[in-house]
Amino acid sequence: MTTSAVQLELQPRELLGKKVGRLRRAGIIPVHLYGPGIESRALQCAAPRLIQALAAAASSPISVTVEGEAGGHLAFAREIQWDPRRDTVLHVDLLAADAARPVTAQVSVALTGEAPGAARSGGSVIQQLLSVEVSALPLDMPAQAEVDLAAMTAADSTLRAADIPLPAAVTLLTDPEEIVARIDVPPGAVGIDLPEGEPPADSGE
Repeated sequence: MTTSAVQLELQPRELLGKKVGRLRRAGIIPVHLYGPGIESRALQCAAPRLIQALAAAASSPISVTVEGEAGGHLAFAREIQWDPRRDTVLHVDLLAADAARPVTAQVSVALTGEAPGAARSGGSVIQQLLSVEVSALPLDMPAQAEVDLAAMTAADSTLRAADIPLPAAVTLLTDPEEIVARIDVPPGAVGIDLPEGEPPADSGE
């Protein structure tokens, strides 16, 4: 299914080099938009709006427009520079993409559901692979890849990259045998008896 791209309007930027410190102090983040077939642009955006767009898009594209200009671009966040002391964004590089040409991206892996094998054995699920590399057209690129732990019914169960359900338009580039998640059972762990095929009950109130 085609993704609806996150919308983001940027403004032209006149302050360059060391002068961008003034922008950051005013809550504005410098942005560099570049890519094949387009002129490299120095742009800017208010920090809250830019961070919101980056979080919403994740690995999927952002539909970028420039204030006062017609047309736009699909773009991916290729580099985000952070201030390690303040944990704030300093600069963002956006790479424009052709909607008709496949691109590659690292897509985060999200574990969902419960693993019956972990409950039965008294173990816990360990996620070993946090992202997978995939190829897709920009608007088909998923924001994340979800994999259900319900298939982990035994204490020695593992989930591999090949077990991640991806849309038909998305191609997995990561080694299909890469382990995404496994069950770790510590010595002396005590599990619970579950009817075969029944997931553990949610103990939350």
